[in-house]
This record gives sequence, structure tokens and C-alpha cells, in this order.
Amino acid sequence: MLIPHREPGVEEGSLPWDCQRIVTAVRQAAGPVMAREVGEVVGVDVNVKAKLEPLRSKLVRLVDWLPSALG
Repeated sequence: MLIPHREPGVEEGSLPWDCQRIVTAVRQAAGPVMAREVGEVVGVDVNVKAKLEPLRSKLVRLVDWLPSALG
């Protein structure tokens, strides 16, 4: 699924379910987080690099959404 651009009127609920979980994990963090930390929260096997890389990719695509999740 595509991640919509962050624009006025576009709600977080329009994100795919897995992306909503990632945003929630970042929001719950006390400060900056690493992909490994987010992976542990959302249930990704962080010991397998091939499983962690797709999560990193989603984090990069969600960068427009993350500041609003923290604010």
C-alpha cells in the first residue's frame, strides 16, 4: 500500500495498518529511536537483517508523518 503524503485534512488513520503501528511505536518513545528499537516494539525479528531493512525503509517513507506523531 502507498503511504499518503502528510497534508492538511489527511488523517493518520489513512496510513496502512503496519505503518500506524510504527508511528505509534515512535510516539511512545522517550526520544529518538533506532529502527531496531521500533522493530522490537512492532514484533520484527531484529536479529535478522533481512527483516529489519524493510522496517528501515518504512521509517524513511514515514518521515513526514513522524514529527506530527511526536507533537
